[in-house]
Amino acid sequence: MTLAAWGFPRMPARVLIALMSADENALTAGELGERLGVSPAAISGAVRYLIQIGLIVREPAPGSRRDRYRLPDDAWYEASIVKGRALKTVADVAGGGGGALGGGATLSGGRVAEMRDFLVFCQVEIDGLVERWRESRATAAHPPRTTPARRSRA
Repeated sequence: MTLAAWGFPRMPARVLIALMSADENALTAGELGERLGVSPAAISGAVRYLIQIGLIVREPAPGSRRDRYRLPDDAWYEASIVKGRALKTVADVAGGGGGALGGGATLSGGRVAEMRDFLVFCQVEIDGLVERWRESRATAAHPPRTTPARRSRA
């Protein structure tokens, strides 16, 4: 609910938390649906969204035609990289739009230029944060998480 209150779509938030709290390294769509009590269609849309923003990855299930979903080893870093690319794309579009609206010489062009400038600023700041995160992880007492072996359900 906290993620949804921040504007994160509700079903992707539920799937993300289910994967984060699972003892298994990866889960199939069926396993996710069973744990969350939802339909395969709800899981399909949620995992598509989470893959798109870099918070989960899809991999083939060994010996099966099904896919499994898991968190990448550095999910939050990966998601910030995806978000950074999106900011750059929108800033580039805003740059062209601001120019088409007359740039700073018009009220509408000025608004769009302000948006572009803010997004460029955010991109630079995110790049710096990501670099500092890499440095922090490299010197941390606890090295980055490695993918544990899948636990048996025996």
